[in-house]
Amino acid sequence: MTTLLRLEAHPLTARHVWDAVTEYGAAHPDTLTVVVSVAGGPGNGRDPSYTAATARLRAAGVRLLGYVDLGFATRPVSRILADVDRWAGYPVHGVFLDRAPASPFSIGPAAVAIGAARRADLRDTVLNPGMPPDPSYRALGAEICVFDGPWERYARWDGAGAEPGDGHLVHSVPPGELDNAWLLQATRSAGFGMVTDHAPPRAYTDLPAWLAAVTPLPV
Repeated sequence: MTTLLRLEAHPLTARHVWDAVTEYGAAHPDTLTVVVSVAGGPGNGRDPSYTAATARLRAAGVRLLGYVDLGFATRPVSRILADVDRWAGYPVHGVFLDRAPASPFSIGPAAVAIGAARRADLRDTVLNPGMPPDPSYRALGAEICVFDGPWERYARWDGAGAEPGDGHLVHSVPPGELDNAWLLQATRSAGFGMVTDHAPPRAYTDLPAWLAAVTPLPV
């Protein structure tokens, strides 16, 4: 199972965080996917600091996804496409489509975003509805996060609608339960995901305990 890590810290103001993630990725090839989240997108134009930082991560063997907010199918499609287009200017492998819809009647924006990403050669796409979506979403060919929530709910979740290889994002895990959470993910055949002791609103954006432990101090 690979780890999916949201990274919102700016590479200039939190260089030590980016360095730690790069070092971890180089030491553990093909085990880390990083979602680069820049306030919901890369902003207008290109930021040279992000270009350089993402290039270092990619060279270290880290899979990179640019963050795009689908707004549960409420965001204007023009804005979604603009975010996808801007990510095409960075050395990322694909896009992470957050707050994705799950209803068959709202599949349109997800399908449009995935199609646009592939035309821009952003081949890796991950949908995050946070729950098992309608089966029609499987035909889009994207990886899907079928759980996004607290440990208390994940421990009780019956897994209905999930398939082996899906993503499981679990936050608010008590430190003493972290190993149990990882084990439960493996038992449920998650293909990728995150287990973190952090809670919303920064559940996946701060370094989790297991990675913070190897993070060098700022210089």
